[in-house]
Amino acid sequence: MGRSEDAGEARLRLPQLRLDELLEELQARLDAARGTRDRVHSLLEAVLSVGRELDLEQALHSIVEAAAVLVDAEYAALGVIGPDGRSLSAFHTAGVTGEQIARIGPFPEGHGILGELIDHPEPLRLAKISQHPSSYGFPAHHPPMDTFLGVPIRVRDQVFGNLYLTEKRGGAQFDEEDESVLSTLAVAAGVAIDNARLYEESRLRERWLRANAEITHSLMSGAERAEVLGLIAERARDITGAVLAVVAMPMEDTDSLSVELAMGREADTHRGLVLPVDDSLIGAAFSAAAPVTSPDISDDPRVSTGPQRFTGLGPAVAVPVGTGAGDVRGVVLLVRESAGSPFSEKELEPLRGFAAQAAIAMELAEHRRDVEEIAVLKDRDRIARDLHDLAIQRLFATGMTLQSAGRFIEHPEAAERVVRAVDDLDETIKIIRSTIFGLRARDGDAGTGLRARVVHAVGEAAPLLGFTPSVRMEGLVDTDVPREIADHVVAVLSESLTNVARHARADRADVLLETDGREVRLRVSDNGVGIPAGGRRSGLRNMAERAEQLGGELTVGSPESGGTTLVWRVPVG
Repeated sequence: MGRSEDAGEARLRLPQLRLDELLEELQARLDAARGTRDRVHSLLEAVLSVGRELDLEQALHSIVEAAAVLVDAEYAALGVIGPDGRSLSAFHTAGVTGEQIARIGPFPEGHGILGELIDHPEPLRLAKISQHPSSYGFPAHHPPMDTFLGVPIRVRDQVFGNLYLTEKRGGAQFDEEDESVLSTLAVAAGVAIDNARLYEESRLRERWLRANAEITHSLMSGAERAEVLGLIAERARDITGAVLAVVAMPMEDTDSLSVELAMGREADTHRGLVLPVDDSLIGAAFSAAAPVTSPDISDDPRVSTGPQRFTGLGPAVAVPVGTGAGDVRGVVLLVRESAGSPFSEKELEPLRGFAAQAAIAMELAEHRRDVEEIAVLKDRDRIARDLHDLAIQRLFATGMTLQSAGRFIEHPEAAERVVRAVDDLDETIKIIRSTIFGLRARDGDAGTGLRARVVHAVGEAAPLLGFTPSVRMEGLVDTDVPREIADHVVAVLSESLTNVARHARADRADVLLETDGREVRLRVSDNGVGIPAGGRRSGLRNMAERAEQLGGELTVGSPESGGTTLVWRVPVG
């Protein structure tokens, strides 16, 4: 009886054990299903969160944070592949503090494991980073990392960047499910990045259109050219994120460009500079009638000699203001900081359109001014004709009448007064005829301006010097300086540069011509040996006499840095 009872109890326990195992397995599957459901919900929430972002930088930051949460990683990063397709141009992180980043140093450029994913854009899972052949360690102060999971992010079939996840929490390994979830997020991230890019481009186009409308309205409202050029430079600098904007315009009768406007960092060192067309970055854009870029303008051989004016600056682009070859009205130079990104082809396209629209607006404004000028000239001709045909004839007739009447006046004093009146009428007729001549004169009859003559004189001296001096001109040089004084300025400049070539043994010279409407000042400086004691000074004496004759003065000095500085100044008011 005892054995049969034990056997019965055993048969009863066996189904119970199997039922417990089945219940445990069912519970495990329920937990797994619940975990999968929760993870799917988390993935959907992450996709929705990432897709809501329209700002590109914020979208990238949201992608990194969502990736870390989805696969339970301690550290996450998103590396954006640069234009060269071989390096990382930007790096967004999660899990690392700002203090840690500062201690680690510069962000990675795309070598080692990161470069492996760039070269082979496929998901990569590693149990230990250091065991991979491409791994070569971490920089100092970098957190320790072993487990790794990386997936590429594609935007319209092009690899935009890569997601890098390290250190799964709890010491676990990244598994196939983590890889699948992260790959799904990468697809959603590609769509979100594309949407953010399109939104950013549409906003950028809108800003360019607003800028063009503002410039056109300003020109059509009769604004001065300097004001319009300032508006063009300001809007272009603001939209492109440049720290310096320079506008150069072609000079008449010379192969040079004059910097008429500069705004931003070290703008004062650019204003008034005269740049050769054949040997400058701005000149290259003017000649080619197409944008010309520079990855680092502070070290670009196309930057003409002269004062250091691009220190601390980097990427630059010179954009011609015009609609094509032969129709370039000027050049806009935009420069970013040394750490700024180079100007991309996507940025150049709206810049070209902006410059072309600005040129068309300037041309329309010029045509309108031409029409107005023609109307003024016609009015002048009418006034001159009326003065000649009516006023002068009546004055002449009056004079003849007085002369005839004078013969019948017997009183000597009265006769003398009549003669004086006739003489006054003759002088009045001469004044009116002079006025008529002035009304019929054209602005172009004044001859070549001082600005162009100075550039020509510097160009003539360049072969003697062995280099081309830098030239700056400030103020209304052509308007405020009378022709007779302008002749003296050119003579003094030529004599000064000849002295530099003969005696200074210099390899650099700077010319500054400026006027404030009260006086004109010419400064010529070089980095040569200075003026020797007891040397011939006939040339300096001649320049000093010219200044004294005009009520001005000449000063010559030797700065502590060496060389010679000559300043010739005379009043023009």
